[in-house]
Amino acid sequence: MNYTKEEVKQFVEEEDVKFIRLSFCDVFGKAKNISIMAPELDRAFREGIAVDAWAVAGFGGYPTSDIFLHPDPNTLAILPWRPEHGRVVRMYCDISWPDGRPFACDSRGFLRKAAEEAEKKGYRFRFGTEQEFYLFRDEGENEDRMIPYDRAGYMDIGPEDKCENIRREICMTLEQMGIYPESSHHEEGPGQNEIDFRYCEALKAADDAMTFRAVVNAIANRNGARADFAPKPLPGRPGNGMHINFSVRSGCKDISLDPVLGGILKHIREMSLFLNPLEESYERLGSQMAPGYITWARENRSALIRIPAAFGKYERGELRSPDAMANPYLAFGLVIYAGLAGLEGNLTPPSPIEVNLYRASKEELARLEKLPSSLKEAAGEASASAFLKEHLPEKLLGAYLEREN
Repeated sequence: MNYTKEEVKQFVEEEDVKFIRLSFCDVFGKAKNISIMAPELDRAFREGIAVDAWAVAGFGGYPTSDIFLHPDPNTLAILPWRPEHGRVVRMYCDISWPDGRPFACDSRGFLRKAAEEAEKKGYRFRFGTEQEFYLFRDEGENEDRMIPYDRAGYMDIGPEDKCENIRREICMTLEQMGIYPESSHHEEGPGQNEIDFRYCEALKAADDAMTFRAVVNAIANRNGARADFAPKPLPGRPGNGMHINFSVRSGCKDISLDPVLGGILKHIREMSLFLNPLEESYERLGSQMAPGYITWARENRSALIRIPAAFGKYERGELRSPDAMANPYLAFGLVIYAGLAGLEGNLTPPSPIEVNLYRASKEELARLEKLPSSLKEAAGEASASAFLKEHLPEKLLGAYLEREN
């Protein structure tokens, strides 16, 4: 959707919109919003709406606490699960200080800046996600009980797959919001699901990833279920990944991914704190289809980056280490900067590793570099990284390092 501010105002007036949710996320990717009534929309566009930065995770540490939310009219969407009379719409926001300066801990602003820098250098990065999540039975007050919604397995069908109607409702709701899933299916774990999206421009792809999580939670709740995006909800079962598909264009042409792969592989250990932000994240890596080594390959699903079998405009790279708790704005932005480093340095990736790493010998694995095996190790890599210090605002990087401590 591409709306102007005036078109948004007209839409709100004509479509019986009573509430406007101004959405953003904290530095760790947790969705936040404030609702305003329709008469306040003019002020939101003109001046922004003030919120307390000190009350938002990762936004503190400044002498002053007031920041302003500025709705992006291009992101207008009706929330279909809310009432039709007195409708509710949502817009994602940019964040600034009262004097208009960009707020450094605004991760959406970080991605916007990364995409703009890439465009100035002649490159356009596009992204699409494959997001996994579990559905558990809603046990009311016994929310600690993890009872999977079904016992189905990979790509099973009904009646074993009892999640299919919820997935269908999720996909239809997303369509109503202008987001078009590419495919959906039951994943390996009991009650585990995956919905995939075709890639698009960086900022929209990240907005869509955030919207997806909100829709999954809302639709699951409406169906007596509870969604869980945690990296490893069930011990001994597959974890939840957020595979990031990416491609790069120069002008009107897709370009070779080789130097981009070289840049991502070079900086992946430093980036892991942001792609895998929880201690639990490192229980997922290296087992049950999640990568543990810094490799790339063609079609090999045990590699960190694989080049799926696809043709024409569907050709892409797939980064498989990020999990579903990563902040997509930071994840995409860092992939852009790592890719640019590869393009500008003309980095050559190592030879592809085409063996199944889950069945490789100890001798074969000993020759490969590993991803961090703990949150502490990932934080140490991030703390020493000149790459991250060059591109991430100091306060934003500090928020992740302080969280680990």
